[in-house]
Amino acid sequence: MAKVKTNYLCQECGYISPRYLGRCPNCNSWNTFVEQVEKPATTSNSTASPRVNLRGTQVQPQLLDTVTTQKVPRVTTGMQELDRVLGGGIVPGSLILIGGDPGIGKSTLLLQVSGQLAHSQKKVLYVTGEESASQVKMRADRLGVGGNSFYIYPETDMASVKESIATTQPDFVVIDSVQTMQEPGMNSAVGSVAQIREVTGDLMQIAKTNGITVFVVGHVTKGGAIAGPKILEHMVDTVLYFEGDQHRVFRMIRAVKNRFGSTNEVGVFEMREQGLAEVTNPSEVFLQERLADATGSAVVVSLEGTRPLLAEIQALVTPTAFGNAQRTTTGLNRNRVALIMAVLEKRAGLLLQNQDAYLKTAGGLKLDEPAIDLALAISIASSYRDTATLPTDCFIGEIGLTGEVRRVSQIEQRVNEAVKLGFHRVFVPQNNLDGWQFPDGIQVVGVKTVEQALKLAFK
Repeated sequence: MAKVKTNYLCQECGYISPRYLGRCPNCNSWNTFVEQVEKPATTSNSTASPRVNLRGTQVQPQLLDTVTTQKVPRVTTGMQELDRVLGGGIVPGSLILIGGDPGIGKSTLLLQVSGQLAHSQKKVLYVTGEESASQVKMRADRLGVGGNSFYIYPETDMASVKESIATTQPDFVVIDSVQTMQEPGMNSAVGSVAQIREVTGDLMQIAKTNGITVFVVGHVTKGGAIAGPKILEHMVDTVLYFEGDQHRVFRMIRAVKNRFGSTNEVGVFEMREQGLAEVTNPSEVFLQERLADATGSAVVVSLEGTRPLLAEIQALVTPTAFGNAQRTTTGLNRNRVALIMAVLEKRAGLLLQNQDAYLKTAGGLKLDEPAIDLALAISIASSYRDTATLPTDCFIGEIGLTGEVRRVSQIEQRVNEAVKLGFHRVFVPQNNLDGWQFPDGIQVVGVKTVEQALKLAFK
């Protein structure tokens, strides 16, 4: 009998060590090693048979010049927000990983998508390892999901799952979740690195060999990363993160990896009792509770992929009661805020070194692009001076360390979005004024420096 060999694998970088280490010598991460048991190699004199897909066709090597290609149309999910993030729809035969915090709505989203696909006469197999069939049915009834081509299969054994896929031959497979699946031939525990790697390898083979689209739900760690080895994210075609606060109704889905589309798109949903509802105009939703005469508030047109979003940046600047002033942010980069405050103190004469500053984005948005700099500066100056900006003003521009307002990309789309929401005046970099036609109904003000922007915004 062959001896079972045990080694330790780093979950961050994949480094393999023969013994347990507290710190990985490759990536310097602490407490990332997990035990895995290697399967003993089996020797056989027989020649391995060629791989056969579900249609009985043998997969053989072939010359690149002889490979025939045809443009396969994408499959729409019935949700425009999800289609936008996927790059225009689902590519048949792709492997899609969806991660997010517990209770954020991953299973709800995939159950609704499965119902939409089944409604369009696509055969869907929903494999659940965390719930029974009756529990899924109760949630499906609440969401109004059903169909004659929608199959539920509560199972965690991958051998049984592959057998059911071969029998059912679905167009789409949903695995909820990959951490609950188990390869029967492996001795390691369910959810271990070795199990996740083998399960994902089997799912990838099913997707690529048979042209079946596979959705995989992945749990996340406390740090927000998908649990398991990094190779899990490398193997799949698309990695989507489902974000949001459980105390808020809005959910956002982002693509951090997409072989078939952009990774800059974002989809916005609202969690309701009947499930997730698409938010087609998130700018209006994020601004609907804004006070007209509030100080420390400024509106920015931020760009998420190709979608312009109007968001409110709020600032509260107050004298500090401690030796060192505090800088606290929510939804904004703390270093960016500190940089803008330093520029305001040096170039605009605002004494902020003895002021505590608290900044956030309304609605739970996360903004991290250069074009929000001008709105940050205006909101900080508004709170410091206790002077409100006009409720119909919005601000777009990047600020340099010398106080100049620098050019930003896609200014025309940003200004058009401000026009849709009824804004009357928009502040933009002076160098962005050339080469396009200003839309009717809004005054476009070009500014060169942050000091000039402050004078025009508060006069």
